[in-house]
Amino acid sequence: MDVNKFAPNLSFFFSNGVDPEYAVIGRVARRIWAKAMKFKYNADERSQMLKYHIQTSGRSLHAQEIAFNDIRTTLQALYAIYDNCNSLHTNAYDEAITTPTEESVRRAMAIQLIINHELGLAKNENPMQGSFIIEELTDLVEEAVMIEFDRITERGGVLGAMETMYQRGKIQEESLYYEMQKHTGELPLIGVNTFLSSEGSPTILPLEVIRSTTEEKELQIDAVRNVAKMDEAKNKEMLKQLQKMAIANENLFDGLMEAAKYCSLGQITRALYEVGGQYRRNM
Repeated sequence: MDVNKFAPNLSFFFSNGVDPEYAVIGRVARRIWAKAMKFKYNADERSQMLKYHIQTSGRSLHAQEIAFNDIRTTLQALYAIYDNCNSLHTNAYDEAITTPTEESVRRAMAIQLIINHELGLAKNENPMQGSFIIEELTDLVEEAVMIEFDRITERGGVLGAMETMYQRGKIQEESLYYEMQKHTGELPLIGVNTFLSSEGSPTILPLEVIRSTTEEKELQIDAVRNVAKMDEAKNKEMLKQLQKMAIANENLFDGLMEAAKYCSLGQITRALYEVGGQYRRNM
């Protein structure tokens, strides 16, 4: 296995809510990072110390009984803090249905503050160190990650696997599996498919829902049009250049940076769709 293809790309997020393996994801990440840096790159001790960020699960936020989402986010935040993450983002409870409101963002921030300042066990770093379940889970999850690395290596590394849409396919399979379990009730979700309220746990919008006004939308549309009109010749030239770079499999980053000076995001996207196609989810 070539760890060179994976070590710099370790990034971990909660995707299934509060599955037990997420209690040790940071611990596993640090192990794998340290081994890769030490044995592959011969890095010093400081470089072997991984810093990582955690964001709580967006998929665990549900439109029904949205007030319950804060409970799920709190449990996920506990996982992250007990696992000694270096930074943490806690989702707002209403992100399932709208742009977060000032009130919901304040509540999300309060989750972290209360855990850090009021929960005594959180003041003890690594409180679950030495626990049988934590140590066993760490070994099992590390083994599973390394096996997945081998599968990616067999496909030519990260880029090779991307060419065959291996990663996207795995994510899609997991997503469909999750939705199926949610629909059938095999995965019980309180207030969503079990323990419903007498009203059937309907979706209730918060009092404050942030939406753009008609005037704001029209102003933005006019701004996009004006950008394209400022230098139409350059606009078309940059889009053509970007398409040529994509066809030649060149690094698009420089081209995108230049194109963004004359073209809108929509124009750039449509230009790349013309030469590279547009992804459609397989069912």
